[in-house]
Amino acid sequence: MIKLPAPGLVFLGAALALGFGPCSSFPDAAVGAEAPPAPPPSPRIFPDYSGIVLPPNIAPLNFKVQEPGVRYRVGFRSAAGEPIEVSSRSPSIRIPPKPWRALLRANAGQPLYCEVSVQDREAQWHHFATVTNTIAREEIDSHLVYRLLKPLYNAYVHIGIYQRDLESFDERPVLRNQKFGGDCLNCHTFLNRDPATFALNVRTSNKLNPLLLIRSNEVARVDKTMGYLAWHPSGRLIAYSANKLSMFLHTRGEARDVFDARSDLGIYRVDSNTVVTPPAIALPDRNETWPAWSPDGRYLYYSSGPPLPIEQYRHIRYDLMRIRYDIDRDQWGQPEVMVSAQETGLSACQPKVSPDGRYVLFCLCNWGNFPIYQASSDLYLLDLNTRRYRRLEINSDQADSWHSWSSNSRWIVFSSKRLDGLFARPFFSYLDDEGRFHKPFLLPQADPTFYDSYLKTFNVPELVQGPVAISENDLARAILKPAKVLAPKADSPLSSPTQATGQGDEGQSNYHLLRP
Repeated sequence: MIKLPAPGLVFLGAALALGFGPCSSFPDAAVGAEAPPAPPPSPRIFPDYSGIVLPPNIAPLNFKVQEPGVRYRVGFRSAAGEPIEVSSRSPSIRIPPKPWRALLRANAGQPLYCEVSVQDREAQWHHFATVTNTIAREEIDSHLVYRLLKPLYNAYVHIGIYQRDLESFDERPVLRNQKFGGDCLNCHTFLNRDPATFALNVRTSNKLNPLLLIRSNEVARVDKTMGYLAWHPSGRLIAYSANKLSMFLHTRGEARDVFDARSDLGIYRVDSNTVVTPPAIALPDRNETWPAWSPDGRYLYYSSGPPLPIEQYRHIRYDLMRIRYDIDRDQWGQPEVMVSAQETGLSACQPKVSPDGRYVLFCLCNWGNFPIYQASSDLYLLDLNTRRYRRLEINSDQADSWHSWSSNSRWIVFSSKRLDGLFARPFFSYLDDEGRFHKPFLLPQADPTFYDSYLKTFNVPELVQGPVAISENDLARAILKPAKVLAPKADSPLSSPTQATGQGDEGQSNYHLLRP
């Protein structure tokens, strides 16, 4: 369990490191005596890697010193191992990877101290307060898979799914849309964070809109349009949504929004290549979307809301639901409300259950089912032991959404627009034994100035336990010239009237202009 230093202890550690003694070592104040020197200010750095808990296997947290100067010195130290010293004439601080890895792994569970000094034009050195972080004992999954795209809504321009090695700065494409004609790539979903088994949707110009199914690094094209996806932990089923989505535009503020006219949930039985729409999760008087299985496979969590016309979009709010399922008997229970929209006055989206089965992480926003376009979107945590939920302390005043758990349930990653209100960036946060999330930190980059000029948004960040090994060419070939094509058959006379039209941050083909 991580025990973070109390704020007073952090200050004391910083003071001792800078050569000051404890407060009791100062003489008693006397009339006319000079006051003790003020403590040095904290350095301004970007990204803000201060007061955070970081994994012992994360890449170097390179940053810019945002203090004026001509030379910069930064030191890192902990309880054991060799300290790291970085000197630079530039405010961009690049930490050598090998010493960084050694220092973190030698000090799991310990504080990590960072001292920043800046030399001014008069050759005077200014020393700042020590930055204190904590190295967690628990590692984070080694890879992050995300989609990169420009913040557009009417064109599919250079959309790609990429993977990043979190222990280094290596980024490689999983699949880019220029490999198959420049069409749209939709959300990717992994089976139990296994990089060898996953699924993703593709929207093509011929309206085929297939699913790519990758199992043990073997790919097949499934000629069935599906929306949001969720693997059953057994690997035998994929729950999917069928959504009739369209984009509409506001006349001020964030222009874009997404309207879901009709949606139901369905089940794709992977082994038998059949689809079924169980009545319990496709009610005629409700819209169901955002499926997510519990790690034991006994419950399906999802969002459910009323089907209202687009003119009433501000009144569309979704409940967070779950329903029991027995996979061996193929029996469904009754839908159960976990978080009521009537109670919150907000709309619940994107449930994700922690791998240990303790929590559900989800979004609440003002309306609708697409939180990435709403600054009101915040992350909430439902404790399944107590059935209580709370707004997390890690939220911002911009959209926070698209979240994912690590396999050990200690880390989350989420997309946030907190930096500028426009571009979504991946942030990480540590969950301690008391159920408290710690200050989020931004995905580190080799170049500390990376985020100053990078003009793509990150969404659907998914933590996985290793690199995706199947080649980009094999995935593209499965779309254009597939060696294996599956055409699912209905396993029930019941079928949903809804046709999935895809999903994502890039919008849809139908547009409406509404005044707020």
